[in-house]
Amino acid sequence: MLDGVNLNQLGLSSRSIQELGIVFIRIPVILIAAWLISRVARRGIRLLTQRVSARSDDTDAIKRAETLGHVARYAVSVTVTLLAVLLILAELGFNLAPFLGAAGVAGLAVGFGAQNLVKDYFTGFFLLLENQIRQGDVIRLGEATGMVENITLRYVRLRDYEGNVHFIPNGTITKVTNLSLGFSQAVLDMDIASQAPLDDVIRLMHQTLQSMLDEPSWQQRLLAGLEFQGVDRFDSASVAIRARVKVTPHSQFEVRREYFKRLKLAFDREAIPLPAPSMTLAPAKVRDV
Repeated sequence: MLDGVNLNQLGLSSRSIQELGIVFIRIPVILIAAWLISRVARRGIRLLTQRVSARSDDTDAIKRAETLGHVARYAVSVTVTLLAVLLILAELGFNLAPFLGAAGVAGLAVGFGAQNLVKDYFTGFFLLLENQIRQGDVIRLGEATGMVENITLRYVRLRDYEGNVHFIPNGTITKVTNLSLGFSQAVLDMDIASQAPLDDVIRLMHQTLQSMLDEPSWQQRLLAGLEFQGVDRFDSASVAIRARVKVTPHSQFEVRREYFKRLKLAFDREAIPLPAPSMTLAPAKVRDV
């Protein structure tokens, strides 16, 4: 009968019950404190990021602040959660010294398995420290090219032109090609027919870019005038011309498309010939009978 069972028979003393009650009071306090600290810290980092962005007119500085702010919020969440777990284990009576010692031994045991994860974090740290990648950048990592949607200490998330999302572990990154750091160059290479008047072509090229500079919507994306680099090669059928223009980050593709559209219309108005498609004829192979 439970009525006749006292606390001593259950192996419980009033002191142990009191300590148990204190433990179950402290655990919710730890959880609430961890939640508050994480929330306040993340909010503070977000406000600091917004303040830095508001005070700066430099797009690169704004991107860097937003990227570092995102990673800092992630690091705060992980750190606070880990500390809360350790404190709760201590409250439940676990001796953390052997636990931490075992963690060291376990770390050696799984070192070979976890070395890729450690490499991811170290590489991610230096990618951020050296300002190689920011959120919103257009980059090329191996065979993947796209816009950086998210970067953490462990991986980079890219979305390519077709909408595909690529998750790339930082430890696998050996080369970063940033297509939108500081400024970009819209490459305007083209071929014209060998009989086309070269002086007229150059004039139309400059006039076409000037027409874009005269429009405010395009003027803010163009950082300089046309840089005509000359004739790259020529043969009996065509002449290859090289040119480029300095533009704001990530606007080289739309500038290039708009420029060529306008230049094609200008060529049509002044009857500038383009090279005819070439065709190579080869004798048919006859099988021996």
